[in-house]
Amino acid sequence: MSDGVMIGFSDHPEMLRLDRANRHGLVAGATGTGKTVTLQILAQGLSDAGVPVFAADVKGDLCGIAALGAPNEKMLARAATMNLTLNPAAAPVVFWDLFGEQGHPIRATVSEMGPLLISRMLELNDVQEGVLSVVFRAADDEGLLLLDLKDLQAALTFASDNAPALGAKYGNVSPTTVATIQRKLLMLEDQGGAGLFGEPALQLSDLMRTDGSGRGYVNILAANRLIASPRLYATFLLWLMSELFEELPEVGDPDKPRLAFFFDEAHLLFRDAPKPLLEKVEQVVRLIRSKGVGVYFVTQNPADIPETVLGQLGNRIQHALRAYTPAEQKGLRAAAQSFRENPAFDTAEAIQGLGVGEALVSVLDERGAPTVVQKTLVRPPASRLGPITPAERTAVMGQSPVRGLYDAAKDRESAFETLKARAAAAAEVVEAPPARRAAEPDDEPARRAQPRARASNRQGMGEAFAKSLLRQAGSTIARELMRGLLGSLKKRR
Repeated sequence: MSDGVMIGFSDHPEMLRLDRANRHGLVAGATGTGKTVTLQILAQGLSDAGVPVFAADVKGDLCGIAALGAPNEKMLARAATMNLTLNPAAAPVVFWDLFGEQGHPIRATVSEMGPLLISRMLELNDVQEGVLSVVFRAADDEGLLLLDLKDLQAALTFASDNAPALGAKYGNVSPTTVATIQRKLLMLEDQGGAGLFGEPALQLSDLMRTDGSGRGYVNILAANRLIASPRLYATFLLWLMSELFEELPEVGDPDKPRLAFFFDEAHLLFRDAPKPLLEKVEQVVRLIRSKGVGVYFVTQNPADIPETVLGQLGNRIQHALRAYTPAEQKGLRAAAQSFRENPAFDTAEAIQGLGVGEALVSVLDERGAPTVVQKTLVRPPASRLGPITPAERTAVMGQSPVRGLYDAAKDRESAFETLKARAAAAAEVVEAPPARRAAEPDDEPARRAQPRARASNRQGMGEAFAKSLLRQAGSTIARELMRGLLGSLKKRR
């Protein structure tokens, strides 16, 4: 194993040090300047070093990393200028897809996602988010399982039907607000978001595998369809990042990362995000490196990333930017000022003059300090440039280490089934004929003292549901439910 990943060549090889790769990074540049190829080079280099990788394939061509490269004359000539022997090689790959079409389905439960991230996904306002938090809190307190969207819909309906009782304990719950949330859930289902929620839920250990030769698997999320729902895309990746933060133990600064996480189209994460969410994203990014996870944001302009997050990205690769409008010029200045200045050239001018496959590179050295920015020719990849065929994708999935683990959805008893069963039981008690009730044995004084069943189906449902929850309250899940930094369910290791 080498001690770094070769990015390209300036007047010397530019290397991403493995022992500094968990200090995060940025790959920026305008469309068509080579960001995806750079991402592919970094992902394959880390994989070769034994580091598992997770990356979203937004354009549909990153999947070429799963196939042998076919270098053309131009690529061979560039490799020769770097004294680099270009040996075609493919990386071990696992394909994932929220919609289950181009990879293994990838799911989370509603409880794991949590109220804050679901509110972000549904674009809820503060009042609506508060009501959703009440529903989650009530379910957490009583051990009610929220696994998929129908469980959440059932819990919302119960909250609406029992708004006064919940309001007295947790705060105001408006049935009108609940109805608004339910409508937005229907819109999410129409976008295909229902497939994200359910079981079997993703186990993070399945993203951190190595193959028989010690190479890290490159986990590729098919996102060319997902990106059409930008809130769903950004929220899912943020959830995944927060789950890594919550679950992994502290390891400090390891010799190499335990996982490298590439967040393509990163501006979608920060666009219109409320300040509390931005603060939590900043906190996750700051702390997750001690878990051995390197996060790399891929975006068009560094100005897309908040300063508090940008300041934590130590390894930077900047492709060309064009600056015609005042906003673009501001972004150009911000990009130039983020580098350690090289006296040999003007950084802002250099960024505008870069060609395709060229970049300004500054990485962290052995002391953790950024190197002087260098004009760099990015090396050609060893794997294929461009997408693989559907047949090739099918063949890769047939050899997947997680084949069969996630492909079939499971629907065990949870909130929807519990509420449905209790409502049916309550209705049966209420609708029983008087003669039948009179014939039933009644030889206990305490039982004779009980009030008769109410005539309202709604109240009967509430009573039956409460009894069910009291029985569940002593269970392990009720005792151990905890929510983490971003409101998602903390899994006990």
